[in-house]
Amino acid sequence: MLSRPLKRRPPGSEPTRGTDRSILSVLEIGLTGGIGSGKSTVAAMLVERGATLLDADAIVRELQFPGMPVFVAMAERWGDRILDDAGGLDRQVVADIVFADPDELAALNGIVHPAVGDEMIRRRRELAATDATVILDIPLLVESGHRGLAGVIVVDVDPDLAVERLVSGRGFTSVDARNRISMQASRAERLDRADLVVDNSGTLDDLAGQVDLAWTWIATLERPEPGAEVRRIGSRAEDG
Repeated sequence: MLSRPLKRRPPGSEPTRGTDRSILSVLEIGLTGGIGSGKSTVAAMLVERGATLLDADAIVRELQFPGMPVFVAMAERWGDRILDDAGGLDRQVVADIVFADPDELAALNGIVHPAVGDEMIRRRRELAATDATVILDIPLLVESGHRGLAGVIVVDVDPDLAVERLVSGRGFTSVDARNRISMQASRAERLDRADLVVDNSGTLDDLAGQVDLAWTWIATLERPEPGAEVRRIGSRAEDG
């Protein structure tokens, strides 16, 4: 977890916590964008400006470490074919399986998403007694229906440009890149969910200027009152 130094409540002033909720005084902002959008770069820039980052993808990687329950569940479903020579997870093999079959992708999400949600709420509770501005970097925020955030930032880029970046920068084939993009929320769906859009169609300097504007916008958002309840971040089904 990346962060700046945080101001904490005095001892003895911590609020009462429920089973699935924390009492938070932090400001929580959702950050999302399609694969190849540059969302991780935006997240790093926001950390440079003072934010604390909770990165769902990083949490997934931690939970998929050998011996962890998520790793065990994945190995039970797909067997040794998803393991590399060292006994760890071969992420490319997993990707080849799940992005070729929607049912397999749904199975993976069913294993991973609940565990990530549990870990995310645990880390949010650790921040409950701070004055942090927390960026929740959640690639599938739109797809999973997360609610209850102070705002949502969407990093936007034309899908053709995203494909170009994935091919040139990350070694994807054009077919694989377009397949990955097609299995995420559409550009229109993400933009419809956005409270603020960061356009990443230009240079890094252009992007830095966009992030400066985003940081200024974040400063205008109203923080929860001390003692205000913030619900566990979950799916549409959990939102009821």
